[in-house]
Amino acid sequence: MTMACMCKASPDALLICNGYKDAEYVQLALIARQLGLNSVIVLEQEEELQIVLKMSQYLRVQPVIGVRAKLSTKHNGHWGETSGDKGKFGLSASEILSIVKTLKDVGMLDALQLLHFHIGSQIPSLSIVKEGVTEAAHIFCELSLLGAGMKYLDIGGGLGIDYDGSNSSASGMSIGYTVEEYAEQVVHAVDDACALKNVKAPTICCESGRGLVSHHSVLIFDAFSVSKPQHGGKELCRGEDVTDLLQSHDLPHQLSVLSEDLARLVNIGDLEGALACAKQLKLDCACSFKLGLVSLELRAIVDELYTSVSNLMCQESKKGNLRSLSKKAGLGMSDVINDQIVTYHTNLSIFKSVPDSWAIGQLFPIVPLHRLDEAPSVRAILCDLTCDSDGKISSFVSGNPLGKADSFLPLHKLEANRPYYLGMFLGGAYQEVLGSMHNLFGTTHVVHVLGKTGGSFQISLQLPGQTISDVLRAMLHDPLSMFEDIRSQFLDSFKAGRFGGNREATVALHILKCSFSSYTYLSHDQDHHYSVF
Repeated sequence: MTMACMCKASPDALLICNGYKDAEYVQLALIARQLGLNSVIVLEQEEELQIVLKMSQYLRVQPVIGVRAKLSTKHNGHWGETSGDKGKFGLSASEILSIVKTLKDVGMLDALQLLHFHIGSQIPSLSIVKEGVTEAAHIFCELSLLGAGMKYLDIGGGLGIDYDGSNSSASGMSIGYTVEEYAEQVVHAVDDACALKNVKAPTICCESGRGLVSHHSVLIFDAFSVSKPQHGGKELCRGEDVTDLLQSHDLPHQLSVLSEDLARLVNIGDLEGALACAKQLKLDCACSFKLGLVSLELRAIVDELYTSVSNLMCQESKKGNLRSLSKKAGLGMSDVINDQIVTYHTNLSIFKSVPDSWAIGQLFPIVPLHRLDEAPSVRAILCDLTCDSDGKISSFVSGNPLGKADSFLPLHKLEANRPYYLGMFLGGAYQEVLGSMHNLFGTTHVVHVLGKTGGSFQISLQLPGQTISDVLRAMLHDPLSMFEDIRSQFLDSFKAGRFGGNREATVALHILKCSFSSYTYLSHDQDHHYSVF
């Protein structure tokens, strides 16, 4: 794919061939040079040099070689383990010198032209950038002084993205620099090393995948329903409201004592005590229910009582009458707020479209895409279509200066027969390719949008997402044979008179057949199966 794309690129563009290699890989890289492409074979292991020498002799192509250095510099972020002495890739100083000796012995030292390194993705601060580039620049200079034909310094990836808006190196989801400051630090570090050792400055190239493509896509999905953690509860104004709700039930002694305490605390306006009491009443009622001592109806009433007290606590907090809860209550305002958080069900698969959210806790900015003239009034978390309990997003960008995440996302109330769309931003790096078909959810629809002068735009390409048949084939099933099995069962059922008549049977068979060509996500057109009748 890269060779095909490079055929239309600038002849000066570099085709950096890194990663582990076999003979076929090296042959393709060498043939690329014969095609006029500027391919550079970067050695990740010392043994790869022998493959390059053998294949270059076989194809009679002079290679351009690079080496990937294993620097001592590393950072403490999530991707910091890519670098350092125990990093996955790269050659030690002694291995690099061994390669230099071998190339010199075969008269090909001038083929060594590039030094590559990578100290990890999402580098948080410029001090780490400077340290790593300085170390690499000195290796570059030493190789040049040893007689290698050094021309290029590939600084790898690491240019980070400000996911949470904090612009802080203290946050694991942000960086403490701009692109301009990053470039300036790199150039100065290289210039200083080259000036010190009187070596010609190299052409600097980078592989800033995250920094280049994170902004290029937006994931658009809809929230189609909402579930609350508990039923709404009734408004409590006085202690008698508690008594009225429970008076028709025969309560065990412990629950009776707690209900009387709750009524008294509500009457005197002690909301902290009332909340702690309601929580204990709820817990004890659940235990009694497990022992068969209370009815399901009573348990539901007690649950609603707790919700009512929690709602009252939130109302007072919004009025400014309550700042926090004492430790004696066994609760904080965060507990009360969490009781008010609802779950929005969304039309996507976290594992397919946002895998880093699940796998490494990556935060992505998520916002409503319409109703922007309305203030959000709901605290929500998001869950996906999969049956996996991990299929949810419960940490969100907060705007906190230190990048501390929020446990909810401010959203609008869902309205009947009105779609509600959300957008996830900065997911253009790796999410689509890392996504899995967990629960057999396929790729989403893709639309290519081109910006035009004057603020307008143009839709240049529309690509449909995978159908159920596509996903089945990807999992090595045969949709045609599966449909034939279903069709055979259908014919037996039709003969047995399980369908009302010919029309009903025709509709059912049509639905079964169309289902194989359906999108793997929910459809808003509930009548699409019947459009032909």
